[in-house]
This record gives sequence, structure tokens and C-alpha cells, in this order.
Amino acid sequence: MVKGLLTTNKHISTIKEVLAEEAQAILKLIEDLNQEVAQIIEMILGCNGRIIVTGVGKSGIIGRKITATLASTGTPSLYLHPAEGLHGDLGMVTQSDIVLALSNSGESEEVISMIPSIKRIGARLIAFVGNSNSTLANKADHILCTGKVKEACPLGLTPTTSTTLMLALGDAIAITLLKARNFTSENFAIFHPGGSLGKRLLLTVSAIVDITKKNPTSLKTNTVKEVIFSMTESGLGASSIIDHTGKLVGIITDGDLRRALAKGNKFIDLSIQHLYNENPTTIRPTSLAVEALNIMENLKINVLPVVNDRNEPIAMIHLHDITKLGF
Repeated sequence: MVKGLLTTNKHISTIKEVLAEEAQAILKLIEDLNQEVAQIIEMILGCNGRIIVTGVGKSGIIGRKITATLASTGTPSLYLHPAEGLHGDLGMVTQSDIVLALSNSGESEEVISMIPSIKRIGARLIAFVGNSNSTLANKADHILCTGKVKEACPLGLTPTTSTTLMLALGDAIAITLLKARNFTSENFAIFHPGGSLGKRLLLTVSAIVDITKKNPTSLKTNTVKEVIFSMTESGLGASSIIDHTGKLVGIITDGDLRRALAKGNKFIDLSIQHLYNENPTTIRPTSLAVEALNIMENLKINVLPVVNDRNEPIAMIHLHDITKLGF
């Protein structure tokens, strides 16, 4: 048992050492940043084409992540594998594009071999390297240099700290571009229409109403029996209460009826005027569904009347209507 504990502590210690080494490298990178990175940001902002990211091996994997982050935050970007580029895919590069080439050593043969074609096409080249004196850096228009770092791998062979720096700087550049473009959550939603994220940012209450098509209403002069029929038909356990002009004046739920029944009241044929809740919380059809969800969760209610500009109930949505959509 003691041996197992010692082994566990050793594992935790190693993990902490690696995290500390990589964190220190990021802090040093912050200190070493110069004006060239600002020039690169301005160049990308003025680019009429796309950011073509390329790299091989571990740098290529980081490049794919940077590509995805750029593309999803408002900077048109695509990934070009160097090997495929050398066999025809360089045809996707235009003179309006910027090529962001990743290579920690700056000497990756496949990446270097593409440079003559990139130059002839007329695309600008940014070298994303760890060695500012490398072949790639010397042939580039601009350099992003993370510097020579000690890898967290004890053998000094597996790219660890160097790839962490590339990833972190890539993220920082993408977010800087996002802020410079005034990229909003609405813009973000356009690029993420699928899954729960897209639904949270795009789905409106009206879209749920189009699916459910439920709008239980009762006149404030109706009897309890009549209201029960309305509530049972909708299956929502509630009914919007309206006046003779059709405007919303309250809401009644099955909970209200149960509480009245628990008091021993014989009210089945009586008016609901003293049972419903006045001035209920409502929502507009143009509101986001996530807003409706937040309202119901904060107020601990299960239903929400949907009203138009004249405060007329046009629908009622249930908490389950939203949660079953993946929120």
C-alpha cells in the first residue's frame, strides 16, 4: 500500500513538473514578444484571401487546431498538408492568401520544398518557428518565433513544450483577430449551427412554438372545470388566463388547483378569478430559447406563456420542450 502511494505521488510530481515547465515557457514567450506579431495581425486583418496553414508531424497537428480556431472565429482559413501540397494541392493557394507555415526547427523538408511555389504564386509567407535563423524563417516575409526551448520530455525528443507554445500563441493570435473584427456571439453561432452550442446561440422561442403548437387559454370568467379541460387537452399542466379582449391577465397551473383542493374547497364549478396568478412572467417569440430556459430555471417554473406585442398569448412552452432539444 505504501509502495502504491509512493508511486502515485511520483506520478503527480512528474505531471506537476511538466505543467510547470510548459507554464514557465509560456511566461517567457510573453516577455519575448515584439512588434512583429502586431504587424502580422494587421497583415492578416488586411488579407483578402485566406490563411493557409501548413506543417508536418506534430507541428501539422497543431496547425490543424489553429486552422479550426481561426475559421470558427471569423478568419477564413484552411489546412494544407505539405505532402499533398507538393503533389497538386498547392493549386488551392492564391496570391491573395497568406501561408502560415509551422516548423519548430524551421527545416522541415516538406515545408521548405513548397516555398518556391508559394513565392511564385505570390502568397505571403509567415514562418511559425522555434529557430529564427532557420531556412524557413530566412525565406519568410514575417516570423513568429517561440524560441529554442527545453522540451518537457526527459529524453528531449518528443515535442511537448515547443508544441504547447505554438498552440498557445496560435490561440492568442486567433482571439486577437476575433476582438479586432468585433466578432460577436451571433457571428460565432453562424459558424456553429450544429449541436447544443448552435442551438443556444440560434434557436428562438418561435422555432419551439412551431414544433409544439400549444396555446392553452381560458377566460378569467371560466369555471375550474372548464380550465381543467383546457389544461388536460394541452398536456402542459397550465393555462394562460385572458380577459374579454384576449390579453393575458394571468396564469393558472395544476399546482394552483392541487393547493386549492388540499384546502378542502369544493370549487369545481366555481370561477377561477381568485385562483390564478396575476402578471405572469412571459417571453416574446423572437427571444432566444436559452433565455426562456434561464427564466424558467431561475424562477423554478415549468411553463412560460409566449406573448405578442399586444400582450396576447400566442403559445405556451414547457421546460421539457427546451431540454429535450439538447440544451
